[in-house]
Amino acid sequence: MPAKQTHKNCQSCGMPMKRDEKGGGTEADGAKSGTYCSHCYQDGKFTYPDLTMEQMQARVQGKLKEFGMPGFIAKMLSSNIPKLERWRR
Repeated sequence: MPAKQTHKNCQSCGMPMKRDEKGGGTEADGAKSGTYCSHCYQDGKFTYPDLTMEQMQARVQGKLKEFGMPGFIAKMLSSNIPKLERWRR
C-alpha cells in the first residue's frame, strides 16, 4: 500500500501543516489528511465548501493580520493560494 501523500502546507489555505494544532484534517474514515489542515477539512469534507479562492485569500489575510502580521506580508503570503491543489481546477 503506498504511503499517503503528505504536504508541507495545507493545499486549501497554505498554512504550514506543522502549525496545525490537530495535526491535519480528517478523512471520512477518521484517518488524518496529509493534504489539508483541520481548519479546512474535517470528516472527508471541506469545512467551507462554497468558499471561493478569493474569499480564502481574504480569510487568510485577515487571520494573519489578527496574529500581528503587517498587511503587505499577509497579502504576499496569501498570493500562493491559487497554486494550491484545491484551487487548481
